[in-house]
Amino acid sequence: MISVQEATDILLQHSLALAVEEVPLTAAIGRVLREDLFADRPFPPYDRVTMDGIAILYETYAKGNRSFPIEKVIAAGDPESVLENPAHCVEIMTGAVLPQGVDIVIRYEDLEIKDGVAKVITEAIKPSQNVHRKGTDRAKGSKIVAAGKLISPAEVGVAATIGKAMLKVTRLPKTAIISTGDELVDVSEKPLPHQIRRSNVYRLQASLKQYNIEVDAYHLVDDQARIEKAIKRMLDTYDVLILSGGVSKGKFDFVPAAMEALGVKKLFHRIKQRPGKPFWFGVAPNGSLVFALPGNPVSSFMCTQRYFVPWLRHSLGLDTMNLPIASLEKPVTFKPDLTYLCQVSTRFDKEGRLLAMPAEGRGSGDLANLVEADAFIELPRGRDTFEVGECFPVYFYRF
Repeated sequence: MISVQEATDILLQHSLALAVEEVPLTAAIGRVLREDLFADRPFPPYDRVTMDGIAILYETYAKGNRSFPIEKVIAAGDPESVLENPAHCVEIMTGAVLPQGVDIVIRYEDLEIKDGVAKVITEAIKPSQNVHRKGTDRAKGSKIVAAGKLISPAEVGVAATIGKAMLKVTRLPKTAIISTGDELVDVSEKPLPHQIRRSNVYRLQASLKQYNIEVDAYHLVDDQARIEKAIKRMLDTYDVLILSGGVSKGKFDFVPAAMEALGVKKLFHRIKQRPGKPFWFGVAPNGSLVFALPGNPVSSFMCTQRYFVPWLRHSLGLDTMNLPIASLEKPVTFKPDLTYLCQVSTRFDKEGRLLAMPAEGRGSGDLANLVEADAFIELPRGRDTFEVGECFPVYFYRF
């Protein structure tokens, strides 16, 4: 067995070198940007009005004038115009181009307008107020977004503003999820007393969905020859295989032997942790990677969050996660000399500290207990007890 840190290091050393592809802007959310985005013109591109009201020349106001005949009305989208008479004003709307000959905007709330004349009824007037000056946010040609950014609605908005209908992003790994076991039936079937429905596949699919990865799902019965035949075909098709079950030491746990027969190099098998000790990881001769997770639902789910998600982020070009640290709200006793990934429900206290309450479960088969929690807290080996107030890293699975 290897340590949790050793397993993490091996996984990150075998991240995929994923190519670049172009996607429509409308499909870019949640993808990793692979090009820099530059301002194609100044931000904003003109002196932009930020309040509905009137635009005047501040110098005229400073000389004591408080009443301004309305010379014209300007809407957002109108071309730039000119105030002909510096003693007059223009009525103007938010988003419009500030006309030549004026330099401030006074909002409607500070005006009385009657018979085509606007009267200023406040003394709280300042130079350049309510005007967003051209180029004050970004100069033309400046870099707004650097490559390597996870695209959020903010980046989509910037891309749209600079006219990028297509974006270069990291290609997503082609992925298959495979469940194994004769006791499993499909979710749509009614199981016999000795059977259970396949839940791991759907749980794993949901975990990958938040990274936009669409997976193909398969099920294999407990037969080594059939497992080998199916896996051989999948290794030629997919970048990543995620298996659930068949990796422990039982007589029908054929996955490790099948991998060896296919020439998939084992990089590790079994980690000093609970749950998820039997986790198997290897690389095929063609570079495809195999994540063979334990069949117990909590184990497979934890391994996905603790190992696969950081590996995926690294392969996509993202930083590995900067983990939040939570303080235990209840003591934990754990005797085995293993790293303990304990399910917790989290909350913030009045001082903004992240607190973690252990969610008591009935082992790695208790999948229902996952809905009572929202994260795993990682408690290190070498200790039996963990006291209230001690702080440890957490891996969230609920957002």
